[in-house]
Amino acid sequence: MSFFRGLGLIITLELRQRVRGVAWYVLVGIFVLLVAAVTVLLLMTMQTYSSDVDEPGVGGWLFSLILYFVLLLGTLATPAFSGNSINGERDAGTLATTQVTLVSTAQIVLGKFVAAWISALAFLVASIPFVLIAIAMGELDAATMATSILVLAAELGVIAAIGVALSGILTKPLFSIVVTYLTVAALSVGTLIAFGLLGSVTTSEQKTTHIDASELYDVETGELVGTTCGDPEVQYSTTPRYDLYWGILAANPYVVLADAVPGSFDTHGNPTNLFSTIASGVRSLQEPPELDSVVDMCSTTYADDYKTPKEIHDQAVPSWFVGLGIHVLLAAGALWWAIARTRTPAGKLTKGSRIA
Repeated sequence: MSFFRGLGLIITLELRQRVRGVAWYVLVGIFVLLVAAVTVLLLMTMQTYSSDVDEPGVGGWLFSLILYFVLLLGTLATPAFSGNSINGERDAGTLATTQVTLVSTAQIVLGKFVAAWISALAFLVASIPFVLIAIAMGELDAATMATSILVLAAELGVIAAIGVALSGILTKPLFSIVVTYLTVAALSVGTLIAFGLLGSVTTSEQKTTHIDASELYDVETGELVGTTCGDPEVQYSTTPRYDLYWGILAANPYVVLADAVPGSFDTHGNPTNLFSTIASGVRSLQEPPELDSVVDMCSTTYADDYKTPKEIHDQAVPSWFVGLGIHVLLAAGALWWAIARTRTPAGKLTKGSRIA
């Protein structure tokens, strides 16, 4: 039996088992209702604060929100139906029946992974009607749509791979599901917590010199006759150094999705979708704080150094490929370990595990 034929058999068996149950359809139905509610609420909000609902940018916000909903539900649902795919069958005594056939261990593990990935992509397929609404409402370019969908599909595949791999590495189904949730939580929430705590406890002393200007007016005419400069006032404070740890956020799947999408901004440099909002915010953390600054209101050359989100986004270094590479390596390594743990005949079994 060829490798791809055996792989296809496992994928077909897995998908048939999933579509036979009612729970899968209920889950997809709940997702559709949630996305529909978000779409309606967003349209109502735009009608309240804008005279023209079809103005450019509305579709971009709706499209990015829908894709983040797909990623959110994917991180919540995928571990549930992939975290016990191997050890669950081992406990039920059906895994050994498959292992004595011509199907190899690699085909079993990878087939279950692909089936779990396809199941996760069903959420993306279910959101197509709302994506079409977003496309009809705003100026969405092909690069934004293609990049975001491809990266989203890759992140869902990573989550599915971690779940299937842990079900092959760990013997207890409940434990493997919990560890899968903890792994996903560590990537999505744990990176934010680590970044916030490390940036807060790492501080530097900041020196700021203020020079105020006072305007002089003629008492009789009320006209401006000159300006006097005050004495310099030096203030010392501590500032957190988030710039030293911004790389932690590169491993966050939500940041990876936002940073990978090409920036979309209006004529004023403001973001027109949630992707660009998150990406410009994360990239702004790369710039270290100015530890010795002078605010001279008396100088004619003094200018505000404010940068628009577009300027911040374009001047910073993208990091999405690093985060995505970490995720792919993590998933590939876990699948390799799962294949090694599931391979038969087993030289050594852990205590409490069963063969058939």
